Amino acid sequence: MKNIFPIVVSLLITLTSLGQKVNEKDSLMLRDIYSTVLTEGKSYQWLDHLSNEIGGRLSGSIEAEKAVNYTKKELEKLGLDKVWLQPVMVPKWTRGIPEYSFIETAPGITSIMDICALGGSVATPDGGLKAEVVEVQSLEQLAAIGKEKIEGKIVFYNRPMDPTLIHTFEAYGGCVDQRYSGAEEAAKYGAVGVVVRSMNLRQDDLPHTGSMSYGDLPTSKRIPACAISTNGADYLSAAIKLKPDVKFFFKQNCRVFPDVQSYNVIGEITGSEFPNKFMIVGGHLDSWDLGDGSHDDGAGCVQSMEVLRLFKKINYKPRHSIRVVLFMNEENGLRGGRKYAEEATMKNETHVFALESDSGGFSPRGFTFDTDTANFEQVLSWSSLFKPYLIHYFEKGGSGADIGPLKNDQIVLAGLRPDSQRYFDHHHASNDTFDAVNKRELELGAATMTSLMYLFDKYGTKSTFETVKK
Repeated sequence: MKNIFPIVVSLLITLTSLGQKVNEKDSLMLRDIYSTVLTEGKSYQWLDHLSNEIGGRLSGSIEAEKAVNYTKKELEKLGLDKVWLQPVMVPKWTRGIPEYSFIETAPGITSIMDICALGGSVATPDGGLKAEVVEVQSLEQLAAIGKEKIEGKIVFYNRPMDPTLIHTFEAYGGCVDQRYSGAEEAAKYGAVGVVVRSMNLRQDDLPHTGSMSYGDLPTSKRIPACAISTNGADYLSAAIKLKPDVKFFFKQNCRVFPDVQSYNVIGEITGSEFPNKFMIVGGHLDSWDLGDGSHDDGAGCVQSMEVLRLFKKINYKPRHSIRVVLFMNEENGLRGGRKYAEEATMKNETHVFALESDSGGFSPRGFTFDTDTANFEQVLSWSSLFKPYLIHYFEKGGSGADIGPLKNDQIVLAGLRPDSQRYFDHHHASNDTFDAVNKRELELGAATMTSLMYLFDKYGTKSTFETVKK
């Protein structure tokens, strides 16, 4: 028995030493990843082309088709093992000529307002639509007011994003229901149109579009819906308080067409040890049409492409098969994400990890994870590796809309979390443009994503079976 203690101590010292060597190797790998991205990165160049040569990539548009062709060609240049297009049917909606709107406080006395049609909205009558306005703060307040006071009027949803919430996506989630379901609910009470305060924490004159739904309403019952800038919303609210019978006029020329075929763009490096276990990284290739979609989500697409380019550049041979997936139609349907998951299930593919970037190209702060305790504890064990790069946010939470349909008991889902304080200044607005993206911040995000993909590829995931067994 006396001889056992020195042996145990020696073994512990050996294991500790091995752990330090592994950690040192990982640290050196992350340093190589960050250095390579910051000196030889290509994401900013790719984004420049997507934004300035192609522009806004609304699902079903010529621009979306050009983006599919461009990114496929760029992935083919990387020398990946496979590059292909995955067909998916997507909705086609067009904005038409620019919208026009004004407030009329008395006959002939008007003030022009900044508006834009919400994505999927029907058009106004050819001559436009003018009616009195009912202001509400919520769908619940709409129901409380009732049909008698709403019928024949325009409903104005004016609940702002909560500025006290530090996590701005929580503020967005707290009021986006009025944009998505506002027209459907208002139509039930006889409203003739809807105006929605833009989802924006900043006071400015830029209206922000976004998806909306009419639910099961028949086409004949659908009413036009637009977003108004935050400054315009405050002006309209003040005008209503001063003169309750104020009228709002708006004209928009949008149209809905039958679905058209588009594609998810996919590239793959086949795994050296586990070719039939897949890890994916991606963003959505489509965007709204007011700007050029640089932050939402051109940034996420080029960062995801950069992950595979980096692995090839530094000659890292992944153990698992790693795919980049550029999803189509996240903004107004999520058809691309659902199609990918559907085909993965049909082919009986095993996906163990998925990472999405869809929160803008700002400075990365960390990740959120949709996973069990065992996998999250593994992530936390890697946190010291990210500390030199000021990546400190590792929390359980949501991941990404496009990878969400892959969720099951075996997969770890993750979302890149950049600093979000300026994101909604640009989200779905005309100033979501290339000049708003900082090259270094974009590249830091790509390096951070690559580092996490490397660690999950090297160490794998903790399956539910393994967790229960332990």
